[in-house]
Amino acid sequence: MNFPHDLEKAIFLQNNSPVNDFLGLTPREVHFLVYQPYSESSPVRLRSDIDSDTLDRIPLFRIAEDYMRIIRRDREIKLTPLGALPKKVMVELYEKRHLLDDGIESGLNKLSKEADCIAISSMRHVLELAGLVKKIRGRLSLTKKGLSLMADDQRTPLFVTFITTFTEQFNWGFNDRYDVGQIGQMAWAFSIFALHKFGDQKRTLDFYSSIVLTAFPSFLLEFTESYRPKEDQFKLCLGVRTFERFLLWFGLVEVDQKRAFLDVDSDLFWRSDTLNKVFRFK
Repeated sequence: MNFPHDLEKAIFLQNNSPVNDFLGLTPREVHFLVYQPYSESSPVRLRSDIDSDTLDRIPLFRIAEDYMRIIRRDREIKLTPLGALPKKVMVELYEKRHLLDDGIESGLNKLSKEADCIAISSMRHVLELAGLVKKIRGRLSLTKKGLSLMADDQRTPLFVTFITTFTEQFNWGFNDRYDVGQIGQMAWAFSIFALHKFGDQKRTLDFYSSIVLTAFPSFLLEFTESYRPKEDQFKLCLGVRTFERFLLWFGLVEVDQKRAFLDVDSDLFWRSDTLNKVFRFK
């Protein structure tokens, strides 16, 4: 279909003009940010020159590396009859203390099974989705791809594989009870952009929740009215999925935490130095 020249020009201008609700990004840029966040057209891109010092400050990735080293050392891991990681592997990983669990640290939970540490369980599934670890007849082992990426000079390619699988294939709703599809995970790169833009100061989750909802008001349609307003439900979901179990797990944000557990009303967040060493921005 051929459009009149004036109409084509109007559509082009609309798609390529900055929008205040999109933090100055254009609709075209936001499209790539949401649907192709790793493309060259996205205003948020992974760096290709991430150094080892930066990778050392990414907690979930450090756990993934240690986990792969355990498998390489032992050649394989035999899962429990229920298909979970054995306690000894969980304990060995957790004792590295790369990423502490509030429930375990507070004494509310004891580390006796895989389900007791959501971060380690998530890491395990991401590596399997990435094709770095395989499961055959109740035993886990490294794939050829996994073994090749464990070389010292392959840390950055390993991390790129890990974070792209975490953001694009791993279901962030796997660890919670929010029945709201892709909320938090969809537009994760927009949250990264907002943190880059405003993260120089400590801010509450309300601030970032409002920014995301202004850009994507349709997210509220995923929620139903209950004991909390839809906006509060969204903020809670964003806090758990995006801030706690993505940004904090990857060391991209710092938090001034008032209590033992994440408090979406009082905790203050700001960007870490790692953010701009992992991503480059428009």
